[in-house]
Amino acid sequence: MEVVFARCAGLDVHSKVVVVCRRIIGPDGKLDKQVRTFGTTTGELLALADWLAAARVTHVAMESTGVFPAATIRELRDLTRHRATLVDQHTAVANRIHKILEDANIKLGTVASDILGASGRAMLEAIVAGESDPAVLAELARRRLRAKLPALREALQGRITEHHRFLLATLLEQLRFLEAQLARLDERIAEKSRPFEAALRWLRTIPGVGQRIAENLLAEIGPEMAVFPSAGHLASWGGMCPGNNESAGKRKSGKTPQGNRWLRRSLIEAAWAAARTKQTCLAAQYRRLAARRGKRGAVVAVGHTWSPPTTSFTRAAPMRTLARTTSTVSIPSG
Repeated sequence: MEVVFARCAGLDVHSKVVVVCRRIIGPDGKLDKQVRTFGTTTGELLALADWLAAARVTHVAMESTGVFPAATIRELRDLTRHRATLVDQHTAVANRIHKILEDANIKLGTVASDILGASGRAMLEAIVAGESDPAVLAELARRRLRAKLPALREALQGRITEHHRFLLATLLEQLRFLEAQLARLDERIAEKSRPFEAALRWLRTIPGVGQRIAENLLAEIGPEMAVFPSAGHLASWGGMCPGNNESAGKRKSGKTPQGNRWLRRSLIEAAWAAARTKQTCLAAQYRRLAARRGKRGAVVAVGHTWSPPTTSFTRAAPMRTLARTTSTVSIPSG
């Protein structure tokens, strides 16, 4: 048998231990094989490294059931996932504010499309400060919302108690904290993703994909598609493939499988945005499927499918999975 690497080792990594098989072929052609088990603490890993270095091991192979991204992508992924968690918290706080206003019979949300916009926040701050006159609160409206002053006065007439004011004050404070944290994360993510700006520009050409979703996709998939054997593997990994539950020739369920929930979340969010675009194949597909599958089923299908702009490639591409597109077309890395 031809010797490819004379000094190598194989690692089987577990949560608590690492089993290492070291194989060395000496000048006389004899094989020296040793197997040792190390812990996964920093001290044990350093001992493992010293053991391999003492034998002048040149190559190490490691069995893995997942994808090990480069350090920069791993850091970017941690940041985008943390940002998604904070966005969920922000949404929960906003919903809680809606509920408190409803409890006080303040119908601000029926008139203002965003109660946390500039006008809505000014009104909420005034309510916390003790103002309860609907006419005074309505006058805090800005820009286009001032055209709805009569409706605002009607909506802002309620029964606000001290309890409501206290809860609104704490929630607004929590909201400001979360927004400050999100701003810091956005800056950090922009810094970490700067080497991949070309890939982000490419991703933003997809209908429904903005800067934030592009960053999420890059963080979860990475710029290198070679880690996925095929487009189908990537689509399945993201949990965007139709389920395959068939027995005796009968199809029982088409439920999508479990996958990377962070990637699936971003694709679904992008699909909702794409469904609202004008004159795009994704919006047309959504409308066609929503009529018979319902909105949720249609949006999953849209998240699974993408038709790239013909200006992005030298040849027109057929309808493909987003995963298939990123697998078959190289994403620019810089």
